Amino acid sequence: MEKRYHCPVELAVDVIGGRWRPVILAHLKEGAHRYGELRRRMPHVSEKMLIQRLRELEADGLVSRHDHGTVPPHVSYSLTEEGLSLAPVLQALYDWGADRAARTGTPVS
Repeated sequence: MEKRYHCPVELAVDVIGGRWRPVILAHLKEGAHRYGELRRRMPHVSEKMLIQRLRELEADGLVSRHDHGTVPPHVSYSLTEEGLSLAPVLQALYDWGADRAARTGTPVS
């Protein structure tokens, strides 16, 4: 049975919601990244969680995985066209977070 939404925000949150999905998307908005680069940019996410979220985002059509066919393996991730369509939303979240941090004195590194 196809999932039914009663509000477009409900659909959006279902697709990009969660603790790590928007963060991954925000990093990939800057350009393609290798798995190790994403791990360094997100030191508090476990390897298992990052792999799961990347696979989910790939299955949802927001992220593409590029295997460069080298030894050792060189795999990079980037946003698809659908993922790139989220750029304004991700930028708005970034700007709001930066403003909120400034207003509340919350450190963001």
